[in-house]
Amino acid sequence: MSFNRFRCIRSAAANGAKALQYRSSAIGRRYISGDAPKVLPDIEPSRLEVTRTNTPGELPPSSQLLFGRTFTDHMIRVSWTEAEGWSVPRIEPFGTINLNPSATVLHYAQSLFEGLKAYRQPNGTITMFRPDMNMKRMNSSAQRLALPTFDGAALTEVIKELVRLDKNWIPKEPGHSLYIRPALIGTNGLLGIQPPSEALLFVICSPVGPYYPKGFKPVPLYGTTEYIRAAPGGTGAFKLAANYAPGVVAQKSAAQAGYVQNLWLHGPEHYLTEVGTMNLFIVLKGSDGVVELVTPPLDGMILPGVTRDSVLALARNHVAGTKRLDGLPEQIKISERPITMAEVISASKSGQLVELFGTGTAAVVCPVDKIGYLGSDVHIPTGPDGMGPISKPLWKELVGIQTGVVESEWNVVV
Repeated sequence: MSFNRFRCIRSAAANGAKALQYRSSAIGRRYISGDAPKVLPDIEPSRLEVTRTNTPGELPPSSQLLFGRTFTDHMIRVSWTEAEGWSVPRIEPFGTINLNPSATVLHYAQSLFEGLKAYRQPNGTITMFRPDMNMKRMNSSAQRLALPTFDGAALTEVIKELVRLDKNWIPKEPGHSLYIRPALIGTNGLLGIQPPSEALLFVICSPVGPYYPKGFKPVPLYGTTEYIRAAPGGTGAFKLAANYAPGVVAQKSAAQAGYVQNLWLHGPEHYLTEVGTMNLFIVLKGSDGVVELVTPPLDGMILPGVTRDSVLALARNHVAGTKRLDGLPEQIKISERPITMAEVISASKSGQLVELFGTGTAAVVCPVDKIGYLGSDVHIPTGPDGMGPISKPLWKELVGIQTGVVESEWNVVV
């Protein structure tokens, strides 16, 4: 097994204590202070302890599955302390978490999470889709909050054990999957804004059905100018719990105005950034007839979505001839660049706006049919089935990979 390495330098304390340097590796963090090194353990799959539930539940009928409402029998729990490092990883019955009322997660939002899926393949195997990307992003988020980092490959192995244990919770119907939610929170009970000295990493799972059980339904967006999701130098590029709660009021305002979701705009130029909790793609047709697939750049405000990265990779492979996708034009210009509402409106008026869609783990691809902006609607073309000419072939290939219809190295066998 290969393990990622993470390095971090802690500055010397004001009282003149020696600087401490630590390295995260397969065996843990090595502290160096003079001639007295101390090794602190990282997450180690070989130390995993499993306690099975005595009261197993039953997978409800697929028609009753609602996202995030039903959970499997077991969960992962791994604690961390500054003094002892990561504890023995444990799989145990799904249950509540006891926290000190002064836990830093409750007062200072020292909390982050991830979301990925496991799929039951036609040959009976179970796979996870690109878990390495989620582990990389989770560690990046942890560093941003001064929470402990960990060996992502090691946690992936522990998650595999959890999925194998609860595999009966993965629905057999097409389009269904097991949603996996890892989270990391600060748990030390000392008030004061500082790096946590204690933390808890846990993983829960939820069986989910297709996002569009009755076919694609394009959504109308509300161009939000009253609020912003992120700003340069902020935390928009990280999957932190604190990024999501402030968005609820914006989504509520969008719903009250008759729209399904909000479109996050930034700055006086009203740059398009994200769609609700999804990444954003815009398709334009140039004066030369070449289609341009545009997505905002990873400038520190945009979350580096796994689905976003996958869509870009598939499109680039198509253009390069590595793997052509049926239905896509031979030539596509792929751009990670800023784009404003003024450009979108101009393209709409000139007939050069081809489509607009969001991407994310839950929906994969979400087509958009209009944007409410400054009192009027900008209409977005959609096909007879709700999708556009660029998003549909990309969605078909991506879902084919996830469900095992299309072979890909992105699928990790559990």
